[in-house]
Amino acid sequence: MKSSVLLGGGLILRAAAGRADTATPAAAPANSTLNTLQSLRTIHGNFADQPLPDSALEAILRTSLRAANASNSQSYSIIVVKDRQLMRDVCGYAGSCLLLYCADYSRMKVCAQSLGYTYEPGTIVDFVTATINAALVAQTAVIAAKSLGIDSLLTNGIHRGDIERHWKLLELPPEHCFPIIALVLGYPTQEPAFQRGRLDGTGVIHTGKYRPLSKVEADEITRRYDDKSLHIGSEDWDANGYAHYLDWYLKDWVHADRKITAETPMLRRLKRSGFVEFPAG
Repeated sequence: MKSSVLLGGGLILRAAAGRADTATPAAAPANSTLNTLQSLRTIHGNFADQPLPDSALEAILRTSLRAANASNSQSYSIIVVKDRQLMRDVCGYAGSCLLLYCADYSRMKVCAQSLGYTYEPGTIVDFVTATINAALVAQTAVIAAKSLGIDSLLTNGIHRGDIERHWKLLELPPEHCFPIIALVLGYPTQEPAFQRGRLDGTGVIHTGKYRPLSKVEADEITRRYDDKSLHIGSEDWDANGYAHYLDWYLKDWVHADRKITAETPMLRRLKRSGFVEFPAG
């Protein structure tokens, strides 16, 4: 008979009592690429007022374009912002440089028009495809930057406040172009006290097919969020007397009980951008 124990989010099997384990676990593979990925971290706002070398920025941009994308269409645009006040106006943060990633079909539309075609990528499938393409190239830029010793912040702060500001500040095309995420690059003013943890294993990775969480597994995930030594949840979640991190997250952060009674500004802008399809007739 074997017994089992949950450890680090996964189910580890123990050998039966009285029988020694003779197999030596294989060492995890290691190389410079994996080391770079394992060192990824987010810097929240405390970037030094220090310029990024042009050669480094060029390397990050060019290398990130190697990211996978649907049909090699590269249905995104990257806007490079170096003015620190403009960075703050766009996303609320400022560093050495900001890269704004947009789902964008404008380039393909102009090329199609020059060949005599009318191209209207106006379905939700087009938007999701371009969003995935933009996210892939943004994350690849994060990895490229880290390999050069440059830290980063990926933020959806661009969607907070008046979303229309981006079309005014950056002169975005009115249709089939939508800002997805901002990447702030730079050097931290001080080293973070820790690297954020991540959930892994059960509930995150599903082998063979999707498997819903059991109550026991959900309780274990809640416990891991609560364990401040793992640095998965925020550090001060219990300041207001909550029993669990997820109490704070669901009530104060995402407002899980809110009722949506009207269109959000993002949905209105998506419609105006031509990315929400309307049935004919």
